[in-house]
Amino acid sequence: MALSSEPSLTKLPTLTTYLEAMQHLLAFLLRIPPVDPSTPLRTTFMLRLTGDVMNSVPGYPPDIDDLQQLLDFFDDLDQAWVTVLKSQVWDPSSGAGVDLVVPVEMIDPGRPIRSTPVSQTERTRLRSLLVTGTAGLEEWLSGLGTAGEDYQLALERAGLMQGFDDLFTATLAEMGSLSEPLIDPAGMKGTC
Repeated sequence: MALSSEPSLTKLPTLTTYLEAMQHLLAFLLRIPPVDPSTPLRTTFMLRLTGDVMNSVPGYPPDIDDLQQLLDFFDDLDQAWVTVLKSQVWDPSSGAGVDLVVPVEMIDPGRPIRSTPVSQTERTRLRSLLVTGTAGLEEWLSGLGTAGEDYQLALERAGLMQGFDDLFTATLAEMGSLSEPLIDPAGMKGTC
């Protein structure tokens, strides 16, 4: 077995310690402002974190006692992505994104403030990470030590099933469809 895939050989030997470390990293990434040139950096690091989490969690043995913490982290990650997709700043006190407000005296007319939106390629990559990662989690959960009981019944009994059913719903809803029109045909009337 590869060294990196064996949790007991890492500095983060349990899912709990891994999630705590990722929570700190997520909080740090959300401090990156949604103002260029930092905006693409925030998106890139968020994609990297998401991919790492979705690939690393199944490397830990599933334990029903760790799943609420996992759901809480995924909810935070979901809210973080909504914030990034809306080009908002993170308000740690409310645990949500808020619109960036720049005081008038800080605006330099020669240097407009820009915030590059998440590109269609990045949205597609994010959707892929979430869909394939969620499928991997489902397979991982099937290994839950539940004494022969179906993992879905165990999750239901523990009150966790709805949380897993609702993974990343806010992010996916915010992304909407895969293709957004780049040109509004209604706005082109009378231009030809």
